[in-house]
Amino acid sequence: QVQLVESGGGLVQPGGSLRLSCTGSGFIFSSYDMSWYRKAPGKERGLVARISSTGGRTNYADSVKGRFTISRDNAKKSVYLQMNSLKLEDTAVYYCNANSYVSDHWGQGTQVTVSS
Repeated sequence: QVQLVESGGGLVQPGGSLRLSCTGSGFIFSSYDMSWYRKAPGKERGLVARISSTGGRTNYADSVKGRFTISRDNAKKSVYLQMNSLKLEDTAVYYCNANSYVSDHWGQGTQVTVSS
């Protein structure tokens, strides 16, 4: 069955860094665009960053541009989110998403807490 497993979340101080990882199985990873979404308490889930199936195209939410970097390794069936200069408002559950024209899959989420 399809699985997306996120890791790398945790507690970090403002200005710190974290790297999230998501590994997929049960589907053709290299055929899917991959994204990271996040949901903060009291807010809707929103797109953080997306990378195309080949890795040739990326886009970011305005709030994270210049601080976050999405990348992927199709050989390892993994997508990553490097988060630098973290702010209090980056606190959220971060979800990995795999999307193609025919299907859409979600991970279980990983908590990122930015706090002093």
